Amino acid sequence: MREWAEFTLSESDDGGVPRLALKGHLRVYSLGDLDVRLAALDGNFACIDISGVTDIDTTGAWLVAHYAREHGLSIVGQSEQAHRLFGAIGDMAAHEAEPEPAPPLLLRTLAEFGDLVTGWGRGFLKSVAFLGELVVGFGTIARHPSRLRGTALVHHMQYVGVNSLWIIGLMSFLIGIVIAQQGAVQLQQFGAEIYTINLTGRLAMRELGILMTSIMVAGRSGSAFAAQIGTMKLTEEVDAMRTIGVSPMEALVVPRVLASMVMMPLLGFYSAVLAIIGGAFISTIALDIPFWTFLQRTQEVVPLTDVWVGLVKAPVFALIVALAGCYQGMQVSGSAEEVGKRTTQAVVTAIFTVIVLDAFFAIFFTEIGWK
Repeated sequence: MREWAEFTLSESDDGGVPRLALKGHLRVYSLGDLDVRLAALDGNFACIDISGVTDIDTTGAWLVAHYAREHGLSIVGQSEQAHRLFGAIGDMAAHEAEPEPAPPLLLRTLAEFGDLVTGWGRGFLKSVAFLGELVVGFGTIARHPSRLRGTALVHHMQYVGVNSLWIIGLMSFLIGIVIAQQGAVQLQQFGAEIYTINLTGRLAMRELGILMTSIMVAGRSGSAFAAQIGTMKLTEEVDAMRTIGVSPMEALVVPRVLASMVMMPLLGFYSAVLAIIGGAFISTIALDIPFWTFLQRTQEVVPLTDVWVGLVKAPVFALIVALAGCYQGMQVSGSAEEVGKRTTQAVVTAIFTVIVLDAFFAIFFTEIGWK
């Protein structure tokens, strides 16, 4: 027959305040509503006497210790088993009640900054190693052209280039309108609105055409590269390729990088032309400059070096965008959530790196006389 936990109130040794005497089994299956009945007492006792307890487990010990702690009571009549359990519960309570003090703010800040710099360093080394593998992949294909996956290359050229013509064209056209309109507003103050053509033509052909195209490709194609390869990593398709002797670098990365480097110069030039057309469109309406006059004047004021500057930067930006997307995709592991994180990181890394490199290119070309 199961023995339930009970309690009684008995006089203390000095005949004063009574003591709370527990008896029976203080185990999880026999406690019943003991905690509710104890809570209903006023708690004005001398101590808790558990000498009548025949068996006790961690749940029962915690219940007694918690009640004693709340009412400031001592526990007497402990058996050896109860003593061990109360000691363990006391250690846990002390550990929870006294957490380790937080380190000073300056120390925490330095530690977090150190972790960040260390992470950057590891990421940089991995990126360099990935770039080295890509170079080896290109070298292998150069020695054995038959290993180049032509179908995949054409598919990615279509995805990166042809399928993005409409969004890049619309974006560039509107940017050309904004440049021409805002430039004209400022130049009209000096009676030099005719130089809106110079501003729009050179800025679009030299800087904004390829820069905005790279940003759009990073958001559209770079993110897709990371998501596609990352999903293949999760489904173990990449491991299956290695198992059957197919190089993931040659099969997945090289076609995407090569397609981006081929299509980016064409997209950049296309973007610059559409921006100039947008500037000519708004100038016809706002500045009374005929459309064809704007285009003819652009040919006269935009030097050929501006065209070459955009064409030189385009393959480098394409390499950065494709490399960031493929690298982050190959780093996916663990769960589907990682795909989203790596995709976001690929876009952010590509855009940041492209903008930084564009600033270096601007200084470099100015220093060598391509102004």
